[in-house]
Amino acid sequence: MSHLDNNSDYLRRNVEKDTNGEAEFSPMDPPDAYHPPSLQAVPKEELAPLLQHLMDEHQTLTEALERFEQILIEIRKEGITRERNAALGGFYRVIDETVALHHLREERLLFPLLHDRLIDKGEHSTGAIRESAVDVMESDHIRTMQLASLTLNLMGLASRLPDPASQAVVIDLAVEQGLALSELMRLHIFREDNVVFPLAHSLITREEFAEMQEKSDKYFSAAH
Repeated sequence: MSHLDNNSDYLRRNVEKDTNGEAEFSPMDPPDAYHPPSLQAVPKEELAPLLQHLMDEHQTLTEALERFEQILIEIRKEGITRERNAALGGFYRVIDETVALHHLREERLLFPLLHDRLIDKGEHSTGAIRESAVDVMESDHIRTMQLASLTLNLMGLASRLPDPASQAVVIDLAVEQGLALSELMRLHIFREDNVVFPLAHSLITREEFAEMQEKSDKYFSAAH
């Protein structure tokens, strides 16, 4: 369970440590969500197989998000139809079957060791409980599932409302929550691909990644 409160985003906060007066990039303090300072570029093919697999899943999720956003916009303009409702159902199956396993793989295999390495490197908050970028990623996982559940329930409620005006209000709210979900997932994917995974590559050894891969094959073989 993350100790982050709702108003904290430690990816945007400064980490207090001695840098001898020199500016230093921290995964907890990028200047802009989608424009972090340049990290040492790591070609995908040089990453550990586990990280490559997670990035491949990110690509699949990004494609699903594009279709999800299109459906939401269509629903906002023209309302819910059987076909659009079925398409939404397809997206939520992706949430249940792909996203949930993706999060579990990260949380059980990658994040514990990466969190320790970030703490050791000094990349953490300065409160009583030291939190790293991993805490932010795990908090995103929780928020993703909460928003997905809220959007699904609102869409279900709207489809059962007999009053057109009330239905329109609930649909609009559902669409807003759905678009917030999509943006959260896109930003999360960007941060992992461009900040978290390159850090993991630099802080975790090939031997340690090999051990993670063995556990992945053991515990998540159905997902390969």
